[in-house]
Amino acid sequence: MEDNIVLKMRNIHKIFPGVRALQGVDFTLRKGEIHALMGENGAGKSTLIKVLTGVYGKEEGEIFLDGNEGAVTIHSPQDAQKMGISTVYQEITLCPNLSVAENMFIGRTAGTVQNWKKMNTDTEKILQSLDIPANPTQQLESCSIAVQQMIAIARAVDMDCKVLILDEPTSSLDEQEVAKLFKLMRDLRSRGVGIIFVTHFLDQVYEVCDRITVMRDGKLVGEYEIKDLPRVQLVSKMLGKELDDLSDIKGDQQAFKKGENVVPVFEAENLASDAGIKPFNFHIDKGEVNGFTGLLGSGRSECVRAIFGADRVTSGHVKVNGKNVKISKPIDAMKNGIAYLPEDRKMDGIVGDLSVRDNIILAQQVLKGFFKPFSKAEANKVADEYIKLLNIKTASKDTPIKSLSGGNQQKVILARWLFTHPEYLILDEPTRGIDVGTKVDIQKLVLKLASEGMSVTFISSELDEMLRTCSRLVVMRDRKMVGELTGEDLNQKTVMSTIAGGDK
Repeated sequence: MEDNIVLKMRNIHKIFPGVRALQGVDFTLRKGEIHALMGENGAGKSTLIKVLTGVYGKEEGEIFLDGNEGAVTIHSPQDAQKMGISTVYQEITLCPNLSVAENMFIGRTAGTVQNWKKMNTDTEKILQSLDIPANPTQQLESCSIAVQQMIAIARAVDMDCKVLILDEPTSSLDEQEVAKLFKLMRDLRSRGVGIIFVTHFLDQVYEVCDRITVMRDGKLVGEYEIKDLPRVQLVSKMLGKELDDLSDIKGDQQAFKKGENVVPVFEAENLASDAGIKPFNFHIDKGEVNGFTGLLGSGRSECVRAIFGADRVTSGHVKVNGKNVKISKPIDAMKNGIAYLPEDRKMDGIVGDLSVRDNIILAQQVLKGFFKPFSKAEANKVADEYIKLLNIKTASKDTPIKSLSGGNQQKVILARWLFTHPEYLILDEPTRGIDVGTKVDIQKLVLKLASEGMSVTFISSELDEMLRTCSRLVVMRDRKMVGELTGEDLNQKTVMSTIAGGDK
């Protein structure tokens, strides 16, 4: 292998029943570079990484690693680790109930007698060398998610990894935590570690990466120096088509025409919850798309959880179509025509072992009652209808939802709630961690539903996405509502100043 190349994957093929997941993919990683692996959900990124780390076998192709003569065979993640390939996943895979030092050395110490003093001293040196703010003896679960990820990275580096794979490491971090992680990544790059960075955040790619490999539909689109690939071209290559001007997606839909003296679909007065939300007033009209915005931890999600009855409401009252109702738990909200797609689809959304079909009919089955099950024919008809409507990519409706890409899982959960035919749909981070094309699909669908009379509350960490879809924004700060913006005030500058403290 060339002197500065640490990894070469050549002509990699992987086939699942009915799906060619990888078709002749090449990938090259240099020493001391941060290399972004980009593509839509379902493009083949995760499959390529699982082939590299020995989770999947390959049908065809070769893998070459620095320091090895000829191609290597990787049968398992343990094989990969021995060869210097380490992966840090979005979900931390360490042991939260053990100390930082125990997590650093777990599975690496032979024999039964452990020299705790040496283990703690060695861990302290590693943490200091990488500037990680943690104590060897503290329990891992007492560290922030960002620090836990850094400790996972430190463990990988201390095990002499040559190739470090970071799979969506920033999706649950705030800006300061991302900055700390990037500092660590740059430090490792300077030490000669090759880093494969899988992310959906375009800004982060251009901030920290040296090169980009783009995949689409299981094939290699190309490999590019970061300076040679403007963002618009990157998006175009990921989608395989020229992207419309995203800022104009509202122009595709006609606004819903309201009658006179129409009461709001939903309104809340002095609503507060045990999640620490200060009392707030809120309403949404028929056919309106509004949103809650604010920094991470501002209370955006807690507001909609209170509306849906997912958190215990401690004060206030609500009306649906002008009538006082009591919503103390999610089933009360569902019976009043309210649907809620939660922020964490893996924890609160999908039922992983159930099929796509069963996940789609789940909420409506709860409303109907489990003693009145859908017939197989009814369930199949519904599943086919929504798979087609939302263009869900799945081998079949019997496929377990956990086998789908993140974006397609999200579409299934959206189908589940649309099948309840809600009057009021709450979407909390519906596009987080999914590809650009699916994001646009979901934004356009939201506007289409609103044009047909559905009321939608939309929450996203990406402000430009909120401005594209919402006609009114509620601004949150420190779990308190601090402003409401419409019309000319609905712009990035005003939103940011309101979040920062210039109440509007």
